[in-house]
Amino acid sequence: MNFIFASDSFKGSLSSEKTGKILGECLKNEIQGATFSQFLIADGGEGTLEAFLTHEGAKEICVTVSNPVFEKINARYCTLGDKAIIALSESSGLTLIEKEKRNPLYTTTYGTGELVLDALNRGYRDITLAIGGSATNDGGIGAMQALGIKFLDENGDELLPIGKNLEKIRKIDTSSLVFSAKEAKFSVMCDVTNTLLGKNGATHVYGPQKGATPEIVSRLESGMENYARVIYESLGIDADKIVGGGAAGGIGAALSVFLGAKMSSGIDTLLNIVNFDEAIKGADAVISGEGRLDSQSLSGKVIYGIAKRCQNAGVPLYLIVGGLGDGWEKAYTLGVKKIYTLVNEETSLDEAISNAECVYRERATQLFQDIKRA
Repeated sequence: MNFIFASDSFKGSLSSEKTGKILGECLKNEIQGATFSQFLIADGGEGTLEAFLTHEGAKEICVTVSNPVFEKINARYCTLGDKAIIALSESSGLTLIEKEKRNPLYTTTYGTGELVLDALNRGYRDITLAIGGSATNDGGIGAMQALGIKFLDENGDELLPIGKNLEKIRKIDTSSLVFSAKEAKFSVMCDVTNTLLGKNGATHVYGPQKGATPEIVSRLESGMENYARVIYESLGIDADKIVGGGAAGGIGAALSVFLGAKMSSGIDTLLNIVNFDEAIKGADAVISGEGRLDSQSLSGKVIYGIAKRCQNAGVPLYLIVGGLGDGWEKAYTLGVKKIYTLVNEETSLDEAISNAECVYRERATQLFQDIKRA
């Protein structure tokens, strides 16, 4: 028998890589002679770069860039064939700065732009960006400045590309955008639909997670409104109409407006690039999972993306998940064969979290025993 392991991480307890290791050990113990392949799974946030780097033919490139507060750090991105895959969290991520420095008035995506520029300079013209986990609310002006676009104040002087300077932008000069960026195709792994402005926009929804107080949120929102207004005056584009434009503090809008980037499902982008459809041909079963299975999981997220492909290929899909939330039953309409949960009548949530590896191993063993008996 041949299995495919493709589980998302269980945040705070089990990584995607760890679930695959446990599944491999349990499979060896329960079904003699069985083989497996593992795909690390992520949808644009935590673990995305690692998911690409484990794929055959992937190469890691290290570059010195700016972190969210302009300190020099070493950051990575991945190349796979003619594609470059860049994770914003590697250069502009929240975890790169200490809690006391987390203030989106002063953080920037400049380092992400430096990674893009490096990929362009190496000849890559097909660039995918995973934009989860940002420390920023600069509307993407940092990344765009690194690529040559100028954001000018009332005196025509170029502004430092940080959140608090959004309110000072009076003109945008795109004439110096590096030519290689004009030649390139950009895709964004983005599953959020937040727009740039308003109560469901970049600042109000995500600003507090990045250290913004109510006063800072108000100021940043005012700045973002000004930024959107100048974009419209300069380019005739309503940035607030871009679905997903509010992602990662507004860099979603910048990538779309200035680079023509297309927003794509994170999980579908990953599965397409790593040729998942080809890998599951002839597989006897796929095993996936995540920390919590609910209606959100089944509306374009990891489980949904994998389930649809398994369904199309006629390959049984089994899930091991942490727990169940509202709407989990829909999984069976997507062709899921059986669901195993870490939390059940015998195992409490606290126990499942504190002993996640042990409990996951028990469920994996049970799964393979059930398959062997079938």
